[in-house]
Amino acid sequence: EIAQCLVGSEMCIRDSAMTGSFCTFEKAFEAWRALGETGAELVPIMSENAYTLNTRFYSAEDSRRIFREIAGREILTGIEQVEPFGPKKMVDMTIVSPCTGNTLSKIANGIVDTPVAMAVKSTLRNHRPVLLAVSTNDGLGIGARNLGALMAMRGIYFVPFGQDDPIKKPQSLVAHFDRLVDAARAALNGEQLQPLLI
Repeated sequence: EIAQCLVGSEMCIRDSAMTGSFCTFEKAFEAWRALGETGAELVPIMSENAYTLNTRFYSAEDSRRIFREIAGREILTGIEQVEPFGPKKMVDMTIVSPCTGNTLSKIANGIVDTPVAMAVKSTLRNHRPVLLAVSTNDGLGIGARNLGALMAMRGIYFVPFGQDDPIKKPQSLVAHFDRLVDAARAALNGEQLQPLLI
């Protein structure tokens, strides 16, 4: 399954990766739906926590069902399932939405111990774009160094983000998920959607 990506109305195969920022799943699902409506073909990937944990926001079963319905195919959950994306050049870009502080740290430090991190590594190996929709409570705290490292890394792009609750959670950053489709189009053109900070 080799993807050919032509920006516009043509179909693109894109990695669709979710990590465990459960409070943003609803907005992330809306963004994935909007992306699918552009004609993009989605390959869903979930981290172990996103795939298995029941939370006050969604049961694991409901999260899997919704993501599977949006993508129209089975969810990949193993490193070995995602590893071929690199050598076989199977995807045009990888989008991690939501992308937790934990996953930001892994990507920034070259740690590949989850299927999502492997998808990112495989995509960057082929000089194809990676788009991150951050959702982290420590983005302006200890996680800021990882965010800064990724902002300087070639091939990494961000869905515009900002502080979601500067009074009660002054270090927290969350992507504006309604900008994901525009950010994906820009990333496929090698551009960072601006303004980045909203």
